[in-house]
Amino acid sequence: MNALWTSADIAAATEGAASGNFKCFGVAFDSREVGGGDLFIALTGESTDGHKFLGDAFALGAAGALVSQPVAHPHILVADTTAALDALGKAARARTDAKIAGVTGSVGKTGTKEALAAALARANRGPAHKSVKSYNNHTGVPLSLARMPADTAFAVFEMGMNHVGELAALTQLARPHVALVTTVAAAHIEYFDSVESIADAKGEIFQGLEPGGTAVIPFDSPYRDRLIAHAKPHAANILTFGRGEGADVRVVDEISTCDGTMLNVVLPGADLSFTLSQAGEHWVSNSLAVLAAVKAMGADLAAAGLALADMVGLAGRGARHRVKLAGGEALLIDESYNANPTSMAATLAVLGATPAKRRIAVLGAMRELGSESDALHAGLAEVVLAAGVDYALLVGNGIEPLAKALEGRLDFAHWATADAARQSLQKIIAPGDAILIKGSNAIGLGQIVTAFTGVYA
Repeated sequence: MNALWTSADIAAATEGAASGNFKCFGVAFDSREVGGGDLFIALTGESTDGHKFLGDAFALGAAGALVSQPVAHPHILVADTTAALDALGKAARARTDAKIAGVTGSVGKTGTKEALAAALARANRGPAHKSVKSYNNHTGVPLSLARMPADTAFAVFEMGMNHVGELAALTQLARPHVALVTTVAAAHIEYFDSVESIADAKGEIFQGLEPGGTAVIPFDSPYRDRLIAHAKPHAANILTFGRGEGADVRVVDEISTCDGTMLNVVLPGADLSFTLSQAGEHWVSNSLAVLAAVKAMGADLAAAGLALADMVGLAGRGARHRVKLAGGEALLIDESYNANPTSMAATLAVLGATPAKRRIAVLGAMRELGSESDALHAGLAEVVLAAGVDYALLVGNGIEPLAKALEGRLDFAHWATADAARQSLQKIIAPGDAILIKGSNAIGLGQIVTAFTGVYA
């Protein structure tokens, strides 16, 4: 296997000094994730210093380290490891001819990134490079770039933000050929004065488009025209996706089931029929965005349709588990990774469409909603009721307005911690139940998924 980086390459990219010659086959900045032959980047921050974990990284097989202080291990010495990570990401981007997509949005970033990478891999008959997990911030994006092999054909990078200016910096690193916004909603609104401001911040992703690049924009969004205005100075092409008449990538016919959707879709110069394996209206939208990006990147649409048919649910983002119980089994829908009002509504609708003897919703509080938090939590009551939920377990501080809105209308319990909710669920779960687990990551509902399935969420 060819080396991803040599010590000479790293030193040249970062303007550092190498202690000697070595080769690296991967890159990591979390010592717990180091694999044999990796470059370990010792980042320094307010709460920790990666230099403290050099011994752990080399014990796991690191080939070298990027450091800002002399060490006894093979290394490249730089003035600032965070700046050096950026430089390494830029060097990785500069040396490849890959077609690159950048994905952002208030909801659906990770799922769309995964689906687009799967579609491009199917079209390419080889792996497409992608961001792992939700590495989408000021360190995650350059890390994902630094991990990209020089001979990559297609790459997909997820980009997140919760403040103005963050996406502008990330997109300049990735320099995508296609910049995709999944949707705009009241996520992280604590840090913005309006959803319009969030749309403006999402529109920053278009600033890094390569010449001739394409902006992919949700047609049905109330912020469509605002996003288009941000795209026009930077994009040679704009593709919209959605249900509305006039969308460039649009559903013309569909048959929905609890397990997915059969779709007929029209695109510029093409029609495509395929079965989407993931259930829910939000996944229909995600799939249209994927097809728009595939079209813009010149990849095979038919292969993309096959990939969308084969997609499996992601841990924390729609994975479905059959929980064995005495006398039968229950269905557990794992949406535990994160939550905002839009994603809550989408996944509750999926629960409502799922056949079950009883529907149970385990809902954690939503974070970063600022002064709108109480109203947005209370507003979920109608969504919960419309989904036909039979019993709700509400978890964490901040979800009290939803509890108050449900009083006298639905049986529920409110627990302070995820562990208390887990113990309660263990007492009541029964064969035939369908259970949705959804909440902000800080609430820790993934531990409930792990307890029932053995799968880390």
